[in-house]
Amino acid sequence: MSTTAPAHQTKWWSGGKSPFNLEYGKLMMWYFLMSDAFTFGAFLISYGTIRFSQNFWPDPNVVFSAFPGTGHMNLPLAFVSVMTFILIISSVTMVLAVHAGHSGDRKGVVKWMAWTIVGGVAFLACQAWEWHHLITGELPVLVDGKIDMIGQTMRGNPWGSLVEGSAVTEALMNTPHDTLVKLVHSHDQTHTVSSLAAMPDDQLRNMLNVDKLHIRERGPVAFGGYFYGITGFHGFHVFSGVIINIIMLIMAQKGVFDRKGHYLMIEKAGLYWHFVDLVWVFVFLCFYLI
Repeated sequence: MSTTAPAHQTKWWSGGKSPFNLEYGKLMMWYFLMSDAFTFGAFLISYGTIRFSQNFWPDPNVVFSAFPGTGHMNLPLAFVSVMTFILIISSVTMVLAVHAGHSGDRKGVVKWMAWTIVGGVAFLACQAWEWHHLITGELPVLVDGKIDMIGQTMRGNPWGSLVEGSAVTEALMNTPHDTLVKLVHSHDQTHTVSSLAAMPDDQLRNMLNVDKLHIRERGPVAFGGYFYGITGFHGFHVFSGVIINIIMLIMAQKGVFDRKGHYLMIEKAGLYWHFVDLVWVFVFLCFYLI
């Protein structure tokens, strides 16, 4: 008489096994990324609510039109496109590092992680230049009947609506001498600041072409707070990712993962880095394109 062997049943909830058949550390990374996505989502939703409640909002093609080494050339969104390209390429190199880890290729992991770190550092350097340019780049703004030179800060926004005609002429009559010197020097580099400072106000006003001054009113203050807050929060994530990647690179060089027999830590770091890249797509869309 033949007997049938009892069918083997996997008891997922008996303990010691993941019910999702997923490594614990990777599952926790997904939980963290989900909570972080909610944080970024809340920031961007808040930004959108404030933006579309305003009658005027700065045009990104005007605000983000500078490029290092090009002077006053108007290159809308060119620099931020370079930043985005750098971050996308760093995501590709991270994929290659994870693939090398799956193959047990330590040299490949070290090489591609190094390139990923270079991409992250380059992105942070670009963001630092953009912030420095916006903060220190003084622009003429109509304030209390006179022209003042201000940069894009948390408290001041020089990207309001354009002011034209007699309002500009009247404002120039009330503008202090130092501001007139800055206005002339920003449009005429043939004179030094010291030589312009020695000229009387009337001569300085005659050197200005009112139609080319592009005087603006103050823009909504919320723009600076949201821009620096959200892009800075993302930049902090990139910086954290670079630090994590450096640690992973050192561990790979020392053969830590070879002794463990797997490169799961590289994969977890890759999940975080891809998340940072994905978030930048939404930041890029909200601040630079719309």
